[in-house]
Amino acid sequence: MEGWGKTSFAAQTVKPVFIETKGETGLETLIDSGRLPEVPHFPESQTWDDLLGAIETLTVEDHPYRTLALDTVNGAERLCHEYVCERDFNNDWGERGFMGYMRGFEVSLAEWRKFLNALDRLRAEKRMAIVALCHTKVKPFKNPEGADYDRYTPDMHDKTWGLTHKWADVVLFGNFEVTLTAVQENKKTGAARGKGAGGNHRMLFTERHASYDAKNRLGLPAEVDMGSNAAEAWANFMAAVKQGREAANG
Repeated sequence: MEGWGKTSFAAQTVKPVFIETKGETGLETLIDSGRLPEVPHFPESQTWDDLLGAIETLTVEDHPYRTLALDTVNGAERLCHEYVCERDFNNDWGERGFMGYMRGFEVSLAEWRKFLNALDRLRAEKRMAIVALCHTKVKPFKNPEGADYDRYTPDMHDKTWGLTHKWADVVLFGNFEVTLTAVQENKKTGAARGKGAGGNHRMLFTERHASYDAKNRLGLPAEVDMGSNAAEAWANFMAAVKQGREAANG
């Protein structure tokens, strides 16, 4: 969710280092404005090779970092698609190239698996946690059991997201708590429309819902209150993780 505080939240993780993808320089803006202290980060990854090279550097070199924050994973997907479009389709994004029969997205999956494998190697060899931030979009959902409806989905191609969702241990959805204060029905169409109130209180959701994707293998509660600032949000999240582990251990 835009403006929720994804970057600030990731900056609270244990000894983080950021990899920013092309155009995703929110971390630097927050540092320059004084809203965050200096947080270690690589130069903005302009290409797919830049991104994979940064991950390789963290994997093979000595460093003090414990968490990789990728800002953002949908930005990484764009770099992947640009690389494949240049390599395999002569930079043709049209129907004769990358978009023809959607084959560019299919071809890109091999590179995406390489990327996920690189993250797995980093996690195994350096014992680093991986936090991948992602923007969302609202997309119609074709409901096989009834009427279609809109839901939040990661701003990624379905096939890329499918691989990423299976790979991740935890998928979290951050949003603002909104209360419907009134519902009016359109007399002509019968459609109901509510009036929202609030929208300033941040929540983290950990289980799949009709409106969004989420999952966790940590025994987290369905909702985690994110408090009033990034530090409090991280503290609340870690408290929920601890509670889930204690419950699992009996």
